[in-house]
Amino acid sequence: MVAEQPDPLLFATVSGAHLYGFPSEDSDLDLRGVHLLPAAALVGLREPAETRSRTWDRQGVELDLVTHDLRKFVRLMLRRNGYVLEQLLSPLVVHTGDAHRELVALAPGVLTSHHAHHYRGFAVTQWRLFEKTGELKPLLYTFRVLLTGIHLMRSGEVQAHLPTLLGELDADAPGYLPDLIAAKGRHEHGAADVDHARVAADVERLHVVLGEAQTGSGLPGVPRVHDALHDFVVRVRLQGVGRGGLRV
Repeated sequence: MVAEQPDPLLFATVSGAHLYGFPSEDSDLDLRGVHLLPAAALVGLREPAETRSRTWDRQGVELDLVTHDLRKFVRLMLRRNGYVLEQLLSPLVVHTGDAHRELVALAPGVLTSHHAHHYRGFAVTQWRLFEKTGELKPLLYTFRVLLTGIHLMRSGEVQAHLPTLLGELDADAPGYLPDLIAAKGRHEHGAADVDHARVAADVERLHVVLGEAQTGSGLPGVPRVHDALHDFVVRVRLQGVGRGGLRV
């Protein structure tokens, strides 16, 4: 699939439920990454495809690949977007290279205390979806993003894997989450068999914990690597031009 892309990929990783630690047997495989447009696509009159999405069906598994051009991806990194950082730092690597490794090394410099807003907003959206559908998947997403945000504020580390977070945040995580993860493993789409009042109280409590973690966080208020990322994007783009399209 990497070789089939119209422009080279700097990296591709696995995201979604497989990254978060609660895939089902019938879960789609979500691939995310960065492609590198040729310079002509950015300086000419035509609007470039800065974001591309493609879906395959391979051996009965639906594969979904979404990539951004390098410049757009880095801009998203600088906008306190935890989602793209989780993609960049995913340990489930499909395709990598020197540029990917360098970008990973720069990632800690974009982390700020304001990333709590991203996870708070994501949790609110998923909770509303759970209340509307009653499905287990958005409920797990709600807990996952709240715990990811709390862990990030306290440790400065992006951790998206819910089972790992349960071990790291044992005092904060509800004790019933392992059972919900096991239930999600059996069915991708199914109703959540939970006490609604209890989970609502736990979600509200974790929002408070996230706010407290943000207040006490040692993370800075602004990214520290803006200039370094600018230089990185320029250099990688020029290397691509200089190699006749065989970019790093």
